[in-house]
Amino acid sequence: MKLALLPVALAALLVAGCGGGSSSSSSSPSPKDWADSLCSAITTWSNSVKTAGESLKSGNLQKGDLKKSTSEIKSATNQFADDLKGLGKPNTDAGQQAKDAIDKLATQVNDDVDQLQSAVNDAVATGTTKSAVTAASSIATTLSTMSTQIGSAASKLQQADAKGELEQGFRDAPACKKLSSSSG
Repeated sequence: MKLALLPVALAALLVAGCGGGSSSSSSSPSPKDWADSLCSAITTWSNSVKTAGESLKSGNLQKGDLKKSTSEIKSATNQFADDLKGLGKPNTDAGQQAKDAIDKLATQVNDDVDQLQSAVNDAVATGTTKSAVTAASSIATTLSTMSTQIGSAASKLQQADAKGELEQGFRDAPACKKLSSSSG
């Protein structure tokens, strides 16, 4: 998978309602292992968010559904952020820049999900159908923001990867191949 296609693949997954979070960590993994862990985390998070969001698609949105979905999205996103932080620094010339971009993304998605939780809590406290619909809209907006942030992080990875080490890692990583094919 070309590194340049990573934002497109990630955005397609998120627009489709996907997300993920599962990775392994070592002090300096190979580009392939690092990319594989990143793509696995994205896939797991995407799938968790998609599953959590299914109840929001029903025409009869209930406060309980809203609270449950938000809780599941928050849990998946917290795990995703932890997985991102656990990736470490890939063993490349641009390893520190890659780590910094992913750490920033982890902070951003945690902040996003905290804002999401606050909006949903306010809507549930209000207790009206209109507020539930507004909160559901806030969830969609937040997930779109996360998609943009993932794309931005992927762009930073691409800019830092002058020697193409990460790009090759993304091409070789099995989880990234699956991620790319599931979005295409």
